Amino acid sequence: MPKRLIWRLLVLGSLAISGIIFIQSYWMYKTWHLQDEEFNYSVKLALREVADQISEYNETNLPKQGLIQRRASNNYAVNINSTIDANVLEDYLIAAFERHSLYIDFEYAVFDCASDELLYGNYCSLSDKEQSEQPSADLPKFDDLIYYFVVKFPTRESFLLGNMTQSILFSIIALLAVCFFIYAIYVIMKQKQLTEQQKDFINNMTHEFKTPISSIKIASEVLLNNNAVTQDSRLNQYAEIIKDQNERLNTQVEKVLNIARLEKNEFELTNELIELHNILDKIIKSESIKLKNPEDAIIADFSSENVLIHADLLHFTNVVSSIIDNAIKYNEFPVKITVKTRKLDDQIIISIKDNGIGINEDDKRKIFTKFFRVHTGDVHNVKGFGLGLYYVKTIAKAHGWTIDVESEEGEGTQFNIKIALANGN
Repeated sequence: MPKRLIWRLLVLGSLAISGIIFIQSYWMYKTWHLQDEEFNYSVKLALREVADQISEYNETNLPKQGLIQRRASNNYAVNINSTIDANVLEDYLIAAFERHSLYIDFEYAVFDCASDELLYGNYCSLSDKEQSEQPSADLPKFDDLIYYFVVKFPTRESFLLGNMTQSILFSIIALLAVCFFIYAIYVIMKQKQLTEQQKDFINNMTHEFKTPISSIKIASEVLLNNNAVTQDSRLNQYAEIIKDQNERLNTQVEKVLNIARLEKNEFELTNELIELHNILDKIIKSESIKLKNPEDAIIADFSSENVLIHADLLHFTNVVSSIIDNAIKYNEFPVKITVKTRKLDDQIIISIKDNGIGINEDDKRKIFTKFFRVHTGDVHNVKGFGLGLYYVKTIAKAHGWTIDVESEEGEGTQFNIKIALANGN
């Protein structure tokens, strides 16, 4: 994954996490606020009914203002113009709270004018839970009121939280999702670090190989030009083996270095106007040297017209050579490869078809993946790193070409490369 994409993911992820946390916090705050308002409204309605009942019971009038006063989050004072019977008050309170579905514990106290004291009434439990709060017996006294009673809800917070169960559940799920996302980002960054270390190691290793490879090449050429070696068939054979294997090793090292350059965007395409068929002829001649049997053949089937395209000559040659090289390697029959060109509107299509072992449907979707290698079945002489077709796909994408593959297991494979014609074709 490119470093720029990683940073974009981190920035967007951080913004998303911040947004989720902010929205969730705001939602919880609003939910709590709405629950508290609903609770306050229901309590005031219930206490109003109780005040009306007491007024009717005592045959007195209620105050015009300040009848029900919320003196704290869980404390309410009800101003009455007459004395209050505590026994009647408790019955009224319980009935009123049940009518308004306020199944919550409460305690109350009544102000006694004669003693100028707030006389504690009782702790009443209307919830299904066992009593967890201890009666306070120290309800607040208010000097600005004369005849009044006080109601306190010691379990108000837990009552409101109980009504927010669904909101809390969604908040926990959202929090878990955020934690999972943060963990995923951590894993990605850790994997990115390990991948970078692996790439640096491979790049350094392949660069270190270049010096001994060059030295071996020079040494093998000196040996092959030495008369004593050329006259001894056995020594000459060994020198040829050294040269061939050194060239093979150099090819593999160059592949790894090219892929590293591609991934780091350190390569530049040098597009030039090339005559397609001449270049394909040269590639076919070069690849034909790899054929081992007299029955093997690479056949050219070109359109009759000259075709000009814009392409990087080196990379274009490597793309076609890699496909033909795979066609030779993945073949257990006499090799028959056809390189065909045909025009289609303003494009030229290069088709490279072989009679090899073919590719099954599962592998066909993965062949352009880096390090992936097609299962070879009974063919056991296929060597490589699985970088060839990844390189082909990357170069095609950089040029703006399209490439697809047609294949059936046991029926051979055909690669089609569509390239735009140069102006004037």
